[in-house]
Amino acid sequence: MTETLTHPTALAVGDDVADLLFRTARTTSLWTDAEVSDDELRAAWDLAKFGPTAMNILPLRVLAVRSDEAKARLVPHMADGNKAKVEAAPVSLVLAADPAFHEHLDTLFPVYPGMKDQLAPAVEAREAMARKNALIQAGYLMVGIRAAGLAAGPMDGMDNDGVDAEFFASSGWKSFMVINVGHADGEGSPYPRGPRLAFEQVAEIL
Repeated sequence: MTETLTHPTALAVGDDVADLLFRTARTTSLWTDAEVSDDELRAAWDLAKFGPTAMNILPLRVLAVRSDEAKARLVPHMADGNKAKVEAAPVSLVLAADPAFHEHLDTLFPVYPGMKDQLAPAVEAREAMARKNALIQAGYLMVGIRAAGLAAGPMDGMDNDGVDAEFFASSGWKSFMVINVGHADGEGSPYPRGPRLAFEQVAEIL
């Protein structure tokens, strides 16, 4: 059902799309038994990859944890309140930032041929760029997940160092979030939707 808007404004997409992506979508912890296919995950990424990042660096990396064996490796590193959520989810996506994103810049940012070599020695700058832009991409990915007909349950309560040692010791990726993914059972949550702040509460126009 479309939510009543305080200030209805024409959108470039229909209300059904706005509902699916934003207005009626919920942070989900209740799932059906339906599996999440590789094609569904690819479909979500094939939208998310078009979201803008600085110099098109695309530093987000994704580990899809689906098998019981992989879940058993991830769960001990989650906060106590999140362990059962990971166990229950059809798939848990471990999102990470890749500080070595610059290795792809000859392909991703060819308009500046020297950027890869310029960033190579700038370790701290690359780590900061990777995290900031991967966080931006996480938002795109959640919208892509919803567009693929799936539901998302993002969490950040985790031992990041433990996750990185467990899964990313060789790649050097830096984890920052887990998103549980599946098909929502009903609304996907036992709780009512929380209130949101109005535009006038969060924005100034000068």
